[in-house]
Amino acid sequence: MGLAKMQVIRPDVDPEDEAGDVQERVEERPEELRLLEAMLFAASEPLSEKDLAARLPQGTDVADALKRLQQDYASRGVNLVRVAGKWTFRTAGDLSWLLSKETVETRKLSRAAIETLAIIAYHQPVTRTEIEDIRGVSTSKGSIDVLLETGWIKPRGRRKVPGRPLTFGTTEAFLSHFGLDAVGDLPGLEELKGSGLLDGRLPAGFAVPMPSDDPALREDEDPLEPGDLDLGLAPPPERTEKE
Repeated sequence: MGLAKMQVIRPDVDPEDEAGDVQERVEERPEELRLLEAMLFAASEPLSEKDLAARLPQGTDVADALKRLQQDYASRGVNLVRVAGKWTFRTAGDLSWLLSKETVETRKLSRAAIETLAIIAYHQPVTRTEIEDIRGVSTSKGSIDVLLETGWIKPRGRRKVPGRPLTFGTTEAFLSHFGLDAVGDLPGLEELKGSGLLDGRLPAGFAVPMPSDDPALREDEDPLEPGDLDLGLAPPPERTEKE
C-alpha cells in the first residue's frame, strides 16, 4: 500500500501569511546594507569607505551603514571588522580554530627580528642605528631583510643627519597580520606589564611611546631615492648581534 504525501500545517499559522512575513523581513532590510554586504563578500581584499561609497546610492551614510552591518554580524560565524582603516569579513575570533591546520614552519622570526619589529612599530620612523641604540646591540642586515620580505616594514625616507640613513616604519600588511585597525591599537605600558611581556620592576621614568604610522614625512626626514631598498642595510663591523 502506497503512502500518501502529507503536508504538515501548523493550525495557528496560515502558510500564505508566513510566506508574507518572510518577504516582509527581506524587504525591511535596508538596501544599502545589502549592497555593502555584497561588495565586501565579493572583495578579494579589504575595502575603504571611499571605495564603498563610490558604488552606493548618493547620500548614503556609509559609516552608519557599516556600523549597522557590523552589529548584524557581531554574533555570527563571520564578523565585519576594520583592518588598517579598511573593512572586510573575517572568521569570528572564537571560531578561528576551525580553519587552522598543522603546517611545517619553514622559517621562524629570530628573537632579534621580533625585537627589531617591536621597536620599529613603537618608535617609527626609526633608523637602524636608533634601533641598535635601543636594543644595545648591532642590528644585522638579516633581521631587517626578513622583516622587509614579510612586508611588515618598509623604508619611509632618509634622516636629515650625516650619512642620511634610511628610516623604517610598519605597513598595512603588519596591521592586517596582527588584526589591528591602526598602529595606535598596540598595547600600552599597563597592558604589556599585565601580560607579562614587561618586567614589573622597570626603571623610574620608563614609558612606552604612543606609536604613529602617519605616512607624512617628518621634519627630520627627506624623501626616498631610487634604489633605497637595497642600500644602507649592512651592519657596522665593530659589533655583532646576538640572535
